[in-house]
Amino acid sequence: MNTVIIYNSKTGFTEKYAMWLKEALKADCCTIKDAKSMNLDKYDAIIFGSWVCAGNVSKSKWFWDRFSSWNNKCLAVFAVGGSPRENPDIDKFLSTVIPAECTNAKAFYCQGGFAYEKMDGPSKFAMKLFVKMLKSRKNQTDDEKYMAEMISHSYDISDKKYILPIVEYVQGWTAN
Repeated sequence: MNTVIIYNSKTGFTEKYAMWLKEALKADCCTIKDAKSMNLDKYDAIIFGSWVCAGNVSKSKWFWDRFSSWNNKCLAVFAVGGSPRENPDIDKFLSTVIPAECTNAKAFYCQGGFAYEKMDGPSKFAMKLFVKMLKSRKNQTDDEKYMAEMISHSYDISDKKYILPIVEYVQGWTAN
């Protein structure tokens, strides 16, 4: 299957997953900036990956604005975030990623991490403010304490195993 992976990465985690997918699927791979000027008609499968920001997949509007012209293609979106995959909120989030009218797409989550040293000033400031707010909350839940501790510093929990469901989906896809 002729496949392209299009990605948007801010601190490197999404790019890492895109490169792993490129290798596993023997696919073409490019940034969203490059994809905007490409003809994607030659691809049977189009995979878009980006990072999670405030409950959304960054830059996914670009992808979803085009899906109606890709009815006969296998579509996948992978969202990369700092939460562990086991977080029950991840499945709730994934259920909101794909527009209801898009029946030829599937969403996936790949745990990544935080790289404060690669963030721009406003993003770093917003995250530090969020951590401070979490830590100062009265009657914190265990989940809030864990989250505040986890995102208070850089970490990498990415793992190549999270591409396996995406690879299986694309390799097993058949047009409706």
